[in-house]
Parts: sequence; C-alpha cells; structure tokens
Amino acid sequence: MQKISCQVSKIEPLTNVVSRVLLTPESPLEFIAGQYLQVVMGDEDKRPFSIANAPQQDGAIELHIGAEPGNQYAGQVLEKMRSEGKIEVEGGLGEAFLKKVGGHPIILVAGGTGFSYTLSILQKLLSEPLTAPVYLYWGTRTLKDMYALDELTKLSEQHAHFTFVPVIEIPDSDWQGKTGWVHNAVLDEFNDLKDFKVFVAGRFEMAKVVRTDFCAQGLLEKNLYGDAYAFI
Repeated sequence: MQKISCQVSKIEPLTNVVSRVLLTPESPLEFIAGQYLQVVMGDEDKRPFSIANAPQQDGAIELHIGAEPGNQYAGQVLEKMRSEGKIEVEGGLGEAFLKKVGGHPIILVAGGTGFSYTLSILQKLLSEPLTAPVYLYWGTRTLKDMYALDELTKLSEQHAHFTFVPVIEIPDSDWQGKTGWVHNAVLDEFNDLKDFKVFVAGRFEMAKVVRTDFCAQGLLEKNLYGDAYAFI
C-alpha cells in the first residue's frame, strides 16, 4: 500500500453538502479505476473515499466528499484539508475495480455520492471506443443533488453505446424522468441480467438490496462488484 502526501489544490462546492476536492500527490499514486483511498487523519484513524477520476497523466486525484450537517466523519477531513492545505493518503485500495469485461454489457449503479466510484469507471470505459453497451443509473434524493446531470447528459449524446438514466427519489412536479429507488429503475428496464456485469456504490443497505434483487433477476453474483460486499 502506498502512503503519499498530497497538496490540496482546490475545494469547491458541487451542492450545498458535497464538495469536489482536487489533490496533487507529491509522487504518483498507483490505482485502477474503481479503487479508493484512505485519508490519514491519525495512526489509527484512516477514512476511505472513492477516487472520482480514472488514472491520468498529471497524477491528479479527485474526490467527492459529502458532509451533511452533523457528519463529523467527512466534515473533519474537509476542515483538515482547508486548514493545512495538504493531506496524507493511502491507496489504491479495494477489489471492486474495473476488470476485463469481455464484451459484457455493463450497468453502473450509484446512490448519492457513490456516483464518484462509478464516475472513475465510466471515465476509463469512455477513454476507448465502447465495444458493448454501458448504462449508468444514478439516484439522488432531489434533482439539486444530481450535480453532474448536464455533464452526463452530454456524454450520453457523444457516445452511442453509453446511456445515462437519472433517478430522483423526491421529484419536482415537472420532472419527467425515472423516480423512486435507483435499483428498481434497473429492474424495470431489464428482465434478465445474466449477461451483465454490474458495479454498484451507495449505502450498505442499498448494496444489499441490489445483490438480492439483481441476482433474483438472473445476475451472476461473480459479475457483481462493489466495495460494500467485502463487509455485508
């Protein structure tokens, strides 16, 4: 495992509770799209966050950190970054990274800031011509929480084999898209998931339901990836 000091290049708001953090490592952090890092707060205090970008030549690292009021776990990390201007991280970690997909269609399922995990994988997939369909289903509570809506809509227009499906739990009256829980939107669209590879990130409760319901609809468990499954 690599332990690297990073300069905090930028912290900017994506929503009123989610911040985009750009880190510049003093030496390259080796990772695969879909892996995560740990921010070192102390010898026994290391806090995991998904890396929100695929590996790139300049070595930059992007994080999307959600820190709702009262969330000291994430809030203290942002406070340390702002006050000190640098941070130590460890990575790349996790076994739910992008693996060879062998022509299988791919479904990326994200809840909330779990989107950062799927964004890393999506960037890597779109860096080369797609040979099979890729679907991204991203669920948020409200439309305001879906901070990359325009970016993903443009990507879906630029790449014929990429489909983006936003899902809003509490929609405005004029919302015309999918509503409810994000995993149900997938189940509504695909009657048989046996040919798919699925990458999922969100709350543990969501990941557990995805595993149960998707496998009942034909998904092979060996083709389901998510860091949560190391714990549940």
